[in-house]
Amino acid sequence: MRQSRFAVIAALFVLTALPASGQGERPWEQLMAEVMTADDMESADWEDTYDLLSELEQQPVDLNTASREQLEALPFLSDRQVEAIMDYRYHYGRLKSMSELRMIRALDVQQIELLRYFATVGDEPTEPQGPRLADIWKHGRHELMGYARIPLYKRRGDENGYMGYPYRHWLRYQMSYGDRVKAGFVGSQDAGEPFFSGRNGAGYDFYSFYVQARRLGPVDNIVAGRYKLSAGMGLVLNNSFGLGKLAMLQQLGRGTNGVRPHSSRSQSGYFQGVAATVSLSPRWQLTAFASYRPLDATLNADSTMSTIVADGYHRTPTEMNKKHNSHSADAGAHIGYRRGALHAGVTALYTHLDRRLQPDTATLYRRYSAQGTDFVNVSADYGYRHPRFALSGETAINGDGALATTNSLTLEAADGLTVMLLQRFFSYRYTALYARTMTEGGHVQNESGAYLGATWRPRPGLLLQAYTDYAYFAWARYGASQPSRAWDNLLAATYSHDSWTVAARYRLHLRQRDNETKTALDDYTEHRGRLSLTTGGPRLTATLQADATATGSDWGYMLSATAGRQWQRLKAGAAGGYFRTTGYAGRIYVYERGLQYTFSFPAFYGEGMRLMLTAQAKPTARLSLTAKLGLTHYFDRSTIGTGLQTIDGSWQSEVDVQVRWKF
Repeated sequence: MRQSRFAVIAALFVLTALPASGQGERPWEQLMAEVMTADDMESADWEDTYDLLSELEQQPVDLNTASREQLEALPFLSDRQVEAIMDYRYHYGRLKSMSELRMIRALDVQQIELLRYFATVGDEPTEPQGPRLADIWKHGRHELMGYARIPLYKRRGDENGYMGYPYRHWLRYQMSYGDRVKAGFVGSQDAGEPFFSGRNGAGYDFYSFYVQARRLGPVDNIVAGRYKLSAGMGLVLNNSFGLGKLAMLQQLGRGTNGVRPHSSRSQSGYFQGVAATVSLSPRWQLTAFASYRPLDATLNADSTMSTIVADGYHRTPTEMNKKHNSHSADAGAHIGYRRGALHAGVTALYTHLDRRLQPDTATLYRRYSAQGTDFVNVSADYGYRHPRFALSGETAINGDGALATTNSLTLEAADGLTVMLLQRFFSYRYTALYARTMTEGGHVQNESGAYLGATWRPRPGLLLQAYTDYAYFAWARYGASQPSRAWDNLLAATYSHDSWTVAARYRLHLRQRDNETKTALDDYTEHRGRLSLTTGGPRLTATLQADATATGSDWGYMLSATAGRQWQRLKAGAAGGYFRTTGYAGRIYVYERGLQYTFSFPAFYGEGMRLMLTAQAKPTARLSLTAKLGLTHYFDRSTIGTGLQTIDGSWQSEVDVQVRWKF
C-alpha cells in the first residue's frame, strides 16, 4: 500500500515533464477557477456564471455594436472598463482589430486576454433593420451537442431505489444569427431518473426552450421562453450571476442589468414567459417581464410548502412527487436613467405562489424565513463614475418594510493599485425570493458587514490581490443559535515571466458555531493554501499544484498535476492527484477540466488518488468528438458514499463522451 502511494506521487512529477494542453480549448476555465474559493465551489451560483461564459465563448460579443448591457454581461469587466470601451468607440469609431484594445488604458493585460475569448471585432453592419426569417435560417449558425456520462460502477439505488438507469445525459441545440437572433433548447437527464417512462413520458426530465432577438427598433433585447434576469446589485432580482468575494475584485462592485436565455441544465432559478428591454429615450431604459413556471416543493401535511426544492433530482418516487407540484407567477420591471457619469434605477417585483410557503418557523434560524403566498420587493439602485473613483449601490425593502442595502466605493489609488470598499446591511426580517449578491452567509438576509479588497500590479507580470471581510449576524443562523460573527481574509499573488507562471494564495476564515450543548459559541478557524507552477506555450504547458487545509482538528493536502499534447486535429491530456485528509472538514477542492458546458470542481477527502485521461478528435472542421475517463481510488475505505448513492468498493470511475456538430 505504501509503495502504491509513493508511485502516485512520483507519477505527478512525471506528468509535469510532459507537454500539456492547458492553453488549448477553453483556457479561460482555469482563470475562472483561480478566482473561486471553497465557498464558491459549494454553491450552485457559479454554475450560472460558467454557463454564461460558455455561451459567450460560442457567441462572442461584437465590441463594435455591443450595447452597455452586453458589455456588462462580461463579469470580469468593471464599470470603469465598460465605460472606457464605449468612450473609445464614441471618440475613435469602430475598432479595426482586437490589438487596438491595448490603446484603452483602463484595460489591463488580463482583461484584454479574456476579451479575446468572449469578444470579437465585427465588420460594418449591413442590416440596420430587422433580419428576414429566410436569412436567419440560411445564414445562421447551428450547433447540436450531445453528452453522456457512463458510470463504471453500481450504486445501491441503481439496483433497488432509483426509477431510471444509471446514465446521465443531455442534448443541446442552438441556432444563432450573429448577435441579433438566438434560439434553442436543452434536454437534460440526471442519473437514476426515468427516460420516456412514468411521468417523464416526453423523454428528458427537464427541457428549456428559448428565443432571443436584439436591436429590433426601440427593443434592445427580447427573450421568450425560459430566461434569467439581473438588476442593480441583486438585492431584489438576480438569478443570472454568482458573485464570489475574490471575483468581486474583477467587477469592482459593479451591478448588472440584463436579460438572457436560460440555456443551461439548471432546473431552478429561472423565469418562464417573456422579458424585454426597451429604450424609451437616449437616457431612459425599461426592462419588463412576466413569468409563470412550475416549482418543486416539499409539502407539509396541510399541503402548504415547507421548502422550495432546487436540486432538480427526480430519481425516486418521493423525489418525483415533488416535481412541479407548485407554481409561481412573477411580474416586474426595472427602469433606469443614465446621464453622463450618473446612473439610477428602480426595480419592482411581485410574486404569487399557488401554495402558501410555510417553513418550520419553530426552528430558531427559520423564524424569519419567507412565508406566505404573495411577495413584493422594491429597490432603488444608483451610481456615479469619476475617472479616479466610482460609487454604486442599491437599497431595497420587502412587503413588510424590512430594509436591505449594499454600497461600494472603488478608488484608483495609484497606477496599478485599485481599492474597493463594500458595505452591506440585510435585516433579518428582509426576504426576497430571487435576491443574490455577495454575502458571507449565502442569503440576502440577517447580515451586516464590511469588505475591503485591493488589486495591485507593482510591476509587469506581478499581480497581488487581497481582501478582508467582516460579517455580523444579528439573528440565529444555521449552526449558530445566537448572534454570531465571521471574518474572512485572503491574499493571492501571481507572477508571470516568459513561459513561467507561479501562483500562490492563502485564506484564513474565522466563524462561530454552537458548542455541543448549544449553550455558547465556539470559534471555528479554517486555513487554506495553494501553490502552483505552470510552464509552456500555446500548445505545450505543464502544471504542478499543491493544496493544503487545516480546519479545527482536521487537516489535509493534495498534490496534483496535468499533462497532455495538442496536434492539429487531436488533443490528448492526463491529470493525476494524491490526496490525504483526516476528515471531511479538511476536504480539498481542485479544478478538473471537463467537457464543454461541464465545469467540475470535485471535493476530495480521506486518502486516495484521482486520475483522469481526456482525448478530443476533430475529423472535420464542424465535427468534434471528446471523451474523458476519470478514476478515483480510496486507500482508507471499502465503500464510497451513503444511502442509495453507496458504491460497494473503493474505486469510482466513469466515462464522459461528447459529440458536437456545427452546421
